[in-house]
Amino acid sequence: MSLIPAFEIGVWNAWILQVISFLTLSAPNIFMSKEEKERVNRSTESTMLSKLSKTEKWLALSTHVVIMPLAFIYSIFLPLKLGTAWLYVGLPIFTLSLVMSLIATYNFAATPLGEPVTIGIYRISRHPVYLSGFVMYVGIGIACASWVLLLCAVLWIVFWQIAVPAEERFLVEQYGDAYREYIDRTPRWIGIPSRSANQAKALSKTGLP
Repeated sequence: MSLIPAFEIGVWNAWILQVISFLTLSAPNIFMSKEEKERVNRSTESTMLSKLSKTEKWLALSTHVVIMPLAFIYSIFLPLKLGTAWLYVGLPIFTLSLVMSLIATYNFAATPLGEPVTIGIYRISRHPVYLSGFVMYVGIGIACASWVLLLCAVLWIVFWQIAVPAEERFLVEQYGDAYREYIDRTPRWIGIPSRSANQAKALSKTGLP
């Protein structure tokens, strides 16, 4: 891994993994029913726009209008470390991110309207989609031995760590005690303990402590 960022146009560059990720995440939309698509669109619009403060909105949008576009543009010039241990370690991590995203999409679509998503991969993380984005950048960063993409992974998870409380405030307002109990038993990110039962019950409709 070099301190000088790689910058070389080629066919076997990181853009291949970025395209695979995009196609994989887009594929479930083909098989979703109209109701399932409506649920996804409605939830995304509500949680990511209406309940964010200016700072939270800026942080959330930064992941989509800054980190993701810049990372993709950079990936066009970022060679994969073919035939090296970097590639063989990075690819399984990248593949794991795809699996996480697909499972999360299926779990989301399979949950009835009016109920919080708590099944499948949502049992081990309250935000598996955001977590899978972090894992994706880590996987590609390792496969290319690129500290730039590893930095993108760090920025991604830091930004979401700051922004997701607004989403959770919305979900508490929408689902009440059902989501409070879900917060109590499920970590925000894998491996990080959730809040105590008393704290979960104390959540108000205006915010999270």
